[in-house]
Amino acid sequence: MKVYTNDGNPFGFKLQLLAKFAKCPVEVIKVTINDPACKEFMFLPTVVMENGLKLFSTDAVAKYLFPDEGTLRDEWLEWSSLKLAPALARYLSVGHKTNTDDITVLNLLVKRLDDSLAETPFIAGDKLTAADISVWALLAPGRTLKSAQSIEHLKAWHLKISVLPEVQAVLGETPLSTLTYTSLQQSNRYGGLSHITLNLQTTSESEKLLVDGSSNLADTVTEDELINARNSFVLVEILERKEPRTVLPKPNERNILVTSALPYVNNVPHLGNIIGCVLSADIFARYSRAAGYNTLYISGTDEYGTATENKALAENLTPKQVCDKYFDLHNSIYRWFGIGFDFFGRTSSPHQTEIVQEAFNDVYKNGYIFTESVEQLLCVKCDRFLADRFVEGACPHPGCGYEDARGDQCDKCGKLVNATELIRPRCKVCNTAPVLRSSDQLFLDLPKIEPKLRAWLESSDMGWTNNARVIARSWLREGLKPRCITRDLKWGIPVPLAGFEKKVFYVWFDAPYGYISMTKHYTSEYKQWWIPAKNVNVELFQFMAKDNVPFHSVVFPSSLLATNKGHTTVTNIMATEYLNYEDGKFSKSRGIGVFGNDAQETGIPSDIWRFYLASARPEGQDSSFSWNDLAARNNSDLLNNLGNFVNRALVFCEKNFNSVIPVMTLTKDEHSLLALINREVRGYINSLEKAKLRDGIRHMLSISRHGNGYMQAQQPWVLLKGTDDQKARAATIIGVCANISALLANLMFPYMPTTARALFTQLNSKQTLLAPDKPFINILLPAGHKIGKPVPLFTKLEQSFIDELKKKFGGVQDQVKDNKHSAKPTNTVVKSAPLTNGMQTVAQLEEAVRLQGEKVRQLKSSTKDKGVWQPEVNMLLDLKKQLTNAQAAPPTNALSQTVVNDERIKELEDHITQQGEKVRKLKAAGDASVWKPEVEFLLQLKKELFTLTGASDPTTQGKNKKKK
Repeated sequence: MKVYTNDGNPFGFKLQLLAKFAKCPVEVIKVTINDPACKEFMFLPTVVMENGLKLFSTDAVAKYLFPDEGTLRDEWLEWSSLKLAPALARYLSVGHKTNTDDITVLNLLVKRLDDSLAETPFIAGDKLTAADISVWALLAPGRTLKSAQSIEHLKAWHLKISVLPEVQAVLGETPLSTLTYTSLQQSNRYGGLSHITLNLQTTSESEKLLVDGSSNLADTVTEDELINARNSFVLVEILERKEPRTVLPKPNERNILVTSALPYVNNVPHLGNIIGCVLSADIFARYSRAAGYNTLYISGTDEYGTATENKALAENLTPKQVCDKYFDLHNSIYRWFGIGFDFFGRTSSPHQTEIVQEAFNDVYKNGYIFTESVEQLLCVKCDRFLADRFVEGACPHPGCGYEDARGDQCDKCGKLVNATELIRPRCKVCNTAPVLRSSDQLFLDLPKIEPKLRAWLESSDMGWTNNARVIARSWLREGLKPRCITRDLKWGIPVPLAGFEKKVFYVWFDAPYGYISMTKHYTSEYKQWWIPAKNVNVELFQFMAKDNVPFHSVVFPSSLLATNKGHTTVTNIMATEYLNYEDGKFSKSRGIGVFGNDAQETGIPSDIWRFYLASARPEGQDSSFSWNDLAARNNSDLLNNLGNFVNRALVFCEKNFNSVIPVMTLTKDEHSLLALINREVRGYINSLEKAKLRDGIRHMLSISRHGNGYMQAQQPWVLLKGTDDQKARAATIIGVCANISALLANLMFPYMPTTARALFTQLNSKQTLLAPDKPFINILLPAGHKIGKPVPLFTKLEQSFIDELKKKFGGVQDQVKDNKHSAKPTNTVVKSAPLTNGMQTVAQLEEAVRLQGEKVRQLKSSTKDKGVWQPEVNMLLDLKKQLTNAQAAPPTNALSQTVVNDERIKELEDHITQQGEKVRKLKAAGDASVWKPEVEFLLQLKKELFTLTGASDPTTQGKNKKKK
């Protein structure tokens, strides 16, 4: 049989063990869920038997391989898949390892196993069965047995299974270190672990403790929790959030300054860019305001540097025009996503120039700037020094050699590069080889600042993500090195120092000061945030992807410390990994992935995008956007769980209680429910305080799952038909559920503000402040409160609709091949090579090779996406092969050659007209080093034309005239 599984999947490991014990030959095929080889599979692992039968359930495979082991074995198999596996996944997946509720559930499951093994040597009796193999396979990858207490019987059983030769043989092929429950979560088309019913949230089963059929989570509630639930579920003063016109920090209060890494203005942000910085920061800022903290959220576009100049060249615009164009685009995209900046600015503002120059003067005055002559690459043809990103070449690092490394970094090996170290460097603009020249530059003396930086790091209580700490430590471990802060560019902030007036600040020095300049644009009292009084504490939360960490953890703090003015420095760096698209990367040029302006065109509400991106946020490792996962989370988590609970409760209140919240008389059932909800509220608060957005969503959805389970178990629709006491009981149930809905409206507001406002309208209520120091559910809707009209909050995303979107944004890689000859030349794009038809002259093919070479170089300079330029490289190689054959071939048929000559003459006449116009414009500009190469090319074209027409060589005509 064949087992299709993704890397690290414990269920795939389970199947390998089962096959080994059954002595059944098995071929393990590693794939991803979107691999073409398994397009008909719903999830992984999938077993394909020799007769073509496909089995998606690992328990079905166990029963197939071991058919006669009894019903007790089958019960344990079901228990392991439906209860143990989801609990392990929740506890052991990245980002979910510290949740106390998950630990409680898992400990009870482990205790159940240990109790059973105290009575029999194996799980299902006296003999080893498939149940033992299955449970062992699930427990082996985790830390469960190491952390659990008093489980001697289970540990002995585990060791007994571990030493079996069949187990050792499989471990030789698949070590335990390669298995993760994150792989299990990412192994199906519907999100989560739906194939083992982790997401069956519409029944009360999801509220059970996953131990046995009679126990539920309420059994884990302590007496203290019940007392707290009873005492806290009272009517409290409803505090609305009222923000002043201008938010400023205050003494003895919590003051939160939020920034998101400034997106480059030269592109359209894709979903990974959006969740990596601006959206994550917005969700946290909204929570922070809802918690009653003085909160300011500042961001904007990064507009200076070579990236902008490159884009300006590509679009035949000035840098200012490019910035204006893309600033408006970014701004409109973020507004649609509901990003609530207090101010969204630009680094090309006058405030930025003032702030950066002032900071430089302070750092210079304090002795942390020095001058050094730098060997730089000068492009003689362009007559200018080349900034790092205007140079490309082969990576100099051993073992890499990537041909398209930039002058500052190699995108293949990820290491920093000095432009002068590149092998075979070339100018990005004209592709000519630059020469080395000396140029005086200013350097930030990071080694001199390093003691201050280390002291700051040691004295600060840092709330940094793990990747931020690792990256910062790696820089410090190697010792800081001086960093050049000036460049020979025109588009940037001028250096206010004699002798350097024609230079500008490097964007890495300039851009982070945008946070300060944008705050100044927001308020003239900006120093209260950035240079606060001694009795005011400001916490700075900065959101970014991990590639921005070095500049926010080392370079920018060092610069601020060097000013010696007591600036606010970052307390919390919240860095994400990367969000990929399906099984690849986002690519605008190839039409792969959803970019900011695309999301709006899908018709899916912005709140759904916000919710999904926060759910898929790459907090501990890279994650992937998946259309099927988006639909599953919408249909399951939002529609069937959260939306279903809220709508059921409010519609029931409308129809049976005239839209008025009834009197509530709570029993132990309600107190147990409220205690469980308080656990989730506490988890939500703890998660959001640390900006763990995915965990916050998980706790919020658990509250609505508790509510669904409570309604399903209590059945108020049945109670309404009974006695007066039963009717009063139904009233209590609906009153409690309506209040849970009001709580959910407040908790969902940071993630889905538009949906939350709609729910507040249905509740006839307003957003209320959260109380981080009192994480309990209170009475938000007292008896007698009249609600509004209930309306469903969410709609289903149909699979046919999702399939259309998946196809639309799946890329145009096939079109690249089909249309590579069809693009018409423009002023800013190199022309494609002429269409080859098997009858080209050597001259034609030489011209085709030249044009195609130009196109390849331009594509490589504009994108690192190999899928874009590799087809053009293949075409170039094919043209070169044709040229080689043509040069060695005998003369062609005269008639065919005449046809070809006539076509070529027309082409040459057109080329000469265009090239002549280009030469006249360049000569008018007066720079001989620029127009002379173009004149030489014009003469080559004329020479070929005169050769084909039989006229005299224009170059010799000029010489003869001079002789006469």
